[in-house]
Amino acid sequence: MNNTRIPLLLLSPMAGFTDASFRLMCLKGGADYCISEMISAKALVYKDKKTADLAFLPVGDKPTAIQLFGHEPDTMAAAAEMIERGSFLGCRYEERPVAIDINMGCPVKKISLSGDGSALMKDPELCKRIVFAMKSRVDLPVTVKIRAGWDKKSKNAVEVALACVEGGADGIAVHARTREELYNPGIDMDIIARVRDAVPSHIPVIGNGDIKDGESAERMLKETGCDGIMIGREALGNPWIFKEIKATLCKESYTSPTPEERIAAAISLVSAVVAMKGEDKGIREARGRSAHFIRGLRGSAEIRAKLNSTTSLDEFKAILTNWDRNE
Repeated sequence: MNNTRIPLLLLSPMAGFTDASFRLMCLKGGADYCISEMISAKALVYKDKKTADLAFLPVGDKPTAIQLFGHEPDTMAAAAEMIERGSFLGCRYEERPVAIDINMGCPVKKISLSGDGSALMKDPELCKRIVFAMKSRVDLPVTVKIRAGWDKKSKNAVEVALACVEGGADGIAVHARTREELYNPGIDMDIIARVRDAVPSHIPVIGNGDIKDGESAERMLKETGCDGIMIGREALGNPWIFKEIKATLCKESYTSPTPEERIAAAISLVSAVVAMKGEDKGIREARGRSAHFIRGLRGSAEIRAKLNSTTSLDEFKAILTNWDRNE
């Protein structure tokens, strides 16, 4: 590899997808940093039994940050302290979190209607108070993930980013869409550039949105000046995208995984999920996740139909192993 500087490549937090099993796969595939699925600060503080599974960090799952969501500064700060100390119910740290990330971007109604996630974009002062409260209680770095704004009339990412930095934020990730736009195609890269220009140079700014390959990553870096790139949906079924981006930036060749390698990765992920969560829950979760690995393969529709009716790991493996005979 030549001496070209490679920016930080992060796996974006995605509920229902970026659990420990998938994070390990992406780290092996070239990701430099991962963020957990979002965890309710209130659930953590009130000792919800399911929360520990979301915060599980197995051996090799590093560097990984734990992401919290909520809107009450005191509750967020208490949860952050519990994450740092590992003092929450059922904690299973085999690695330690390297940072705590605040979700200020989730557009899902059940989150935003409660005042959490992207709803925080409406109140920059509250964003600052949340960051400040958390920084006052923990030594770990505190980062935030925001959106361009709530809607096209209120693209206030710069204002929110500056408020968070004033509160003590150690890093800002910007998803270059508004909450109103959800995940529709097309992003406003100018908003990332504006945040990068406004925020002090020692605070890293991470760009997020529509990163599909090495070329799109290279374009975002050039047009925004961001310090790193966060990859979300395109990593599903393609944990090798991080290696592809690094190859592009280093002007090196890249060979896409073969169908056999994709199938093997799907089986590996399903097996890991089942090992961590049990066969019943693991298989139910793995059906949709494995479908991302077989996109575009011959007979993929028939494979998905068969996977959706299976309940055992052995049968799941057999269907995937025989993918080329599923017509």
